[in-house]
Amino acid sequence: MRKCTKCLTPETVDTISYDEAGVCSVCRQVEFKQEQIDWADRQRQLDAIIAEYQGKGLYDCIVPYSGGKDSVFQLYYIVRVLKLKPLVVRFNHWGYRPLVEENNTSVFKQLGVDVVEFTPNFHVVRELMLESFKRRGDFCWHCHTGIYAGVMHMAVRFEVPLLFWGESTAEYHSWYTFEEMEEVDEKRFNRLMNQGMTADDMYEFLEGRVERRDLWMFDYPKRKDLMRLKVRSICLGNYIPWDTKANVELIKRELGWKGQQVEGVPPEYDYEKIECTFQGMRDYSKFVKRGYGRANHLLSIDIRNGRKTREEAAEIEFQYDGKRPASMAWFLDILKMSEEEYYSYLKPHQVHPWNFDPSQVQSGEPVPDFAVWDRTDLSDVPLGPDKR
Repeated sequence: MRKCTKCLTPETVDTISYDEAGVCSVCRQVEFKQEQIDWADRQRQLDAIIAEYQGKGLYDCIVPYSGGKDSVFQLYYIVRVLKLKPLVVRFNHWGYRPLVEENNTSVFKQLGVDVVEFTPNFHVVRELMLESFKRRGDFCWHCHTGIYAGVMHMAVRFEVPLLFWGESTAEYHSWYTFEEMEEVDEKRFNRLMNQGMTADDMYEFLEGRVERRDLWMFDYPKRKDLMRLKVRSICLGNYIPWDTKANVELIKRELGWKGQQVEGVPPEYDYEKIECTFQGMRDYSKFVKRGYGRANHLLSIDIRNGRKTREEAAEIEFQYDGKRPASMAWFLDILKMSEEEYYSYLKPHQVHPWNFDPSQVQSGEPVPDFAVWDRTDLSDVPLGPDKR
């Protein structure tokens, strides 16, 4: 399987391309970011946007917030640096780990912010997880769509037209470049987030197992409502030079934010995706489909930023990517799925030329907090089509 000659990005990554030197499009995008962007001009653009919206309503902006490293840094920057009054909006995807609440309590108290959280019906979420996994090999449709469409609904309901997201996707993929000033709009939602399935599609797929009104949070808001508000939904990373490791050091130092171990992630990246119990299974599913996991992604970022050589990174990748998560049985029990069914659903989604070999899989170690993850008995709660 072909990989970038500079980083470790394989050809099975969405949107990736290579130039004549074998360097991937993301590496070239990051080079453009580091060498050609006039960050002073980007700051002037940001100042102009803020001037248009600040002080015009109950809140100056919305900050979508999970409690992971990026959203914590966004909130810190909005409050302490830009001096804005944000509304913090949380979409609870039902996968938060215990440390998240501890971190969030501390962050919210220190920064002094208003917070609104929406938690959808878990019976609905479980149906959506199972259906999207069967159809796309990705059980996170409810999370992708709920976080983005749901937050936009809150913008409409609270009449807050300015939203700040984190880094540009140009940091990791080639859906957009740094020259395009990517906005988190409906076009991006349909291109990246909903996997080609709308809430209407899901309602049809589920054949009456949920009501249509149960899916309102996963629908993108009406365009006329967004236009009336003059919504701007922007990536902070298009206006300031985004450096994840520097951001993490800042929030640990200034806010006491704590990291923790994540399945399949090298310990030095104790900040990456710490908030979600499903993360290990999501990354493992990606490995089954595409032959790379979370370590590949993180190590490639470090190579681009001069923090690791390609040789060092490749050795670490081999140690961590592709391990069967210790949480697999826990996860499969939630979706009432056997391990054989799990692999059979993923097989049609394998991306050529990758060919997953289950006989080569080794088992990973459980993370320290695994014993306290939620284990609510769902054996009497129906899931999926009636098999009688």
